[in-house]
Amino acid sequence: MKLKLIIFLLFASQLVFAQDSVFARKLVDTLTSPYFWGRGYTKNGMTKAADFLTAQFKSYGLSPMDGKDFIQPFSYPVNTYPGKMEVAINGVQLVPGRDFIVSPDSRGVTGEGTLQQRDSVSFVDHKNRIVVVLEDKLTWSAEQKVLDYTVIELDKKLQKTLPATLKVNVENQMVPEFKTGNICGIVKGTTKPDSVIVYTAHYDHLGGMGSDTYFPGANDNASGVTQVLSMAKYYAAHPQPYTMAFILFAGEEAGLLGSKYFTENPLIPLKNIRFLVNLDLEGTGIEGIMVVNATVYPKELAMLKQLNEKGKYLVKIGSRGKAANSDHYLFTEKGVPAFFIYTLGGIKAYHDIYDISATLPLNEYKNLFTLLTQFNDGLMGK
Repeated sequence: MKLKLIIFLLFASQLVFAQDSVFARKLVDTLTSPYFWGRGYTKNGMTKAADFLTAQFKSYGLSPMDGKDFIQPFSYPVNTYPGKMEVAINGVQLVPGRDFIVSPDSRGVTGEGTLQQRDSVSFVDHKNRIVVVLEDKLTWSAEQKVLDYTVIELDKKLQKTLPATLKVNVENQMVPEFKTGNICGIVKGTTKPDSVIVYTAHYDHLGGMGSDTYFPGANDNASGVTQVLSMAKYYAAHPQPYTMAFILFAGEEAGLLGSKYFTENPLIPLKNIRFLVNLDLEGTGIEGIMVVNATVYPKELAMLKQLNEKGKYLVKIGSRGKAANSDHYLFTEKGVPAFFIYTLGGIKAYHDIYDISATLPLNEYKNLFTLLTQFNDGLMGK
């Protein structure tokens, strides 16, 4: 009888994980779909993503962090490209995202002209104030300002001849106050509600470059959002003595703007945060994980490594020092102990059109989730 019960429980646990794996994959598929248009600044992508993620928090049973609304609104300026995105070099029409990108701080421009070579990788059209640059990899971003000229970056590998002539029609729109918001939810502790562990990830990405090209952002950062949602779903169903808080930031790609706003306008006392874990680029893990701030908080790192060695979850836990490379940083600057964890190995797509769900393995999703829940227990002495 006991053996049958063990087999049943083992089978049931496998079913639960299978369901959670499906949950994770479905979330990444959803967040990278054209409907959300790169969770950015055109086609209402970031607002649609915020609405969807707020609905997820509600469906799990989380409470708004401020007791009223899951959204913490704020705004900032951003340069966008909602319309025409046409570039021809030497008479050949190029494909946005694949063949070229415009620097995200570029002005819009319409015109044609000749290019003068400035050095081995850059060419200038003085009449139209356009600079063309050959790049080994096309990596896009988001900017809060507009230059008085236009920079067009070409994939060097796809250029068979040196750029000599160009024809462009690029439309930009500077938005002085792009309205968005952080998504903030909590599961209050049953006996120690003023002791808080926080999990964060940014849900924004780069959006679209023109009306036909968008940047899906699977690893960056649909993967981190998915892991935070997995945590939120789990802890809503399993409240702890301590409070679990979850924040999904907007504006990370434009300069850590969501975390900056939250730390300047906190919805919970920052002094109550026992530890914060920020998750970004969580879709691989073949070579383990990297922990930023590891050398700043050696005691917590030692515990994380000990748990990993005991459970044999990840092949390696790497260590880095303090770095201003994600949303954890502004919390650390305010005295909040925090790690930023990202996975290592696997795909190389980053800030490009190839960061898609279909090639994101999510191979350490379960192991990382398990390790982090045990880390939370260790933080609170369970």
